[in-house]
Amino acid sequence: MSFAKINGLKLSYQVYGIGFPVIFIHGYGAKKEIWRTQVVDISKEFQTITFDIRGTGKSDRPNIPYTMKMLAEDVKGLMDFIGVEKVHLIGRSFGGMIAQNFVLQYPEKVEKLVLIATNFGRTDTDWVEIPKKGRLEEVETIKLDPSKAFKQKSRWVFHVKFRKEMEANPSKKFFDIFSMEDLIRESTINPSRPQDIINQAEAMKTHYTLERLHEIKNKTLLIAASHDRQTPVSVMTEMLKKIPNSELKVISEAGHFMTLSRASEVNDIILNFLKN
Repeated sequence: MSFAKINGLKLSYQVYGIGFPVIFIHGYGAKKEIWRTQVVDISKEFQTITFDIRGTGKSDRPNIPYTMKMLAEDVKGLMDFIGVEKVHLIGRSFGGMIAQNFVLQYPEKVEKLVLIATNFGRTDTDWVEIPKKGRLEEVETIKLDPSKAFKQKSRWVFHVKFRKEMEANPSKKFFDIFSMEDLIRESTINPSRPQDIINQAEAMKTHYTLERLHEIKNKTLLIAASHDRQTPVSVMTEMLKKIPNSELKVISEAGHFMTLSRASEVNDIILNFLKN
């Protein structure tokens, strides 16, 4: 693991493999480790870069309200620090919002764009309160009972079939990479603090791209999950209509965290898109 000194702060990042660079941007209150199921396959073909966005993991957590512009500038700073001119950019959920803002600001720095389980925001900011409240409750529950916190979150982010499979055998390794026990343990390492959740929520309030999606000319892959309760397929279908050079893949029997539960399928779709 390395640290990039950029924009007055340290960002924790990790590089795997060699080849054309791919940067992954994780979701709200998550950490770079959430991508481990993607890194395994994608680093065989590409240089794969994961990082903790400001306010998460091992990166600095300045206690100020963040904006999308700020988070997009961090991606640019990371690229400059590592010395890459152009990347394939992959963002999931909140990370997909950052990726949209980045590609609108720096279209020439993105070869192909992959947006997973994400949305275009809204002009009013009320929509941010639900994820913020959920994450704040989760942060508090993790302190007292990490297992309970995980099970509560699971109802929102996994398809019921996968959830039951995990709960029936918490030590079962999926894709030889993670078990439910691993994910619970992971949630207790460098967890988000309430102020980090609040600061990132401020950035979400500055996210509204619907009127500008037609400006994204980069080849774009949208990945949605059939049973995603946070970003329904309908939202990503709307994005498909607006982004000229885009295609949409829907993962069946999957929830918001299909990058974990359906890793092989998601990875195949991503690799196919990046290589062809």
